[in-house]
Amino acid sequence: MRQPNKKTADIRKEKQTGSCGVLTISDRGSRGERRDTSGPALKTILAKNGFEIVAYKIVPDCKKSIRATLIEWTDERRIDLIVTTGGTGVSPTDVTPEATRTVIEKELPGISEIMRQASFKKTVNAVLSRGIAGIRKESLIINVPGSEKAARENIETILKCLPHAVYKIKGGTDECGITNYE
Repeated sequence: MRQPNKKTADIRKEKQTGSCGVLTISDRGSRGERRDTSGPALKTILAKNGFEIVAYKIVPDCKKSIRATLIEWTDERRIDLIVTTGGTGVSPTDVTPEATRTVIEKELPGISEIMRQASFKKTVNAVLSRGIAGIRKESLIINVPGSEKAARENIETILKCLPHAVYKIKGGTDECGITNYE
């Protein structure tokens, strides 16, 4: 295996930081009728892993609200990583994947596939999760489930690839095969 040179090592350090926003999608949470636990849990995990939390918001299960926030955070605030939590199931009000799909320019199916695969090892209900991941401009957007346990498990499944993903989305030229975030 090829060893990274000093320049690659310096780039790797730079890749381990980035701005992050957590968007909770919940009708009851947005009305103050339910305490959000998945959003704060995600903020803690992502901050401990080098991301600077610059935005946090709770919006109702409404395509227009979700879409407006995602566009503001990508186009105006230029947040590197946006993680949404909630609205990925099969109930009639779950519209997060549909709203996200109208915003992203490139879908990254591998992220959602591996999260579902890891979740399936814990519960058969993982097959009901419809979250997606994709890129808009220079931002990575990832949908995770709304339960705190599922949100934690899903984000932890992909944590190691996030710094490199953000780096590459921003135009980084380091080869994928020589980076190792273990």
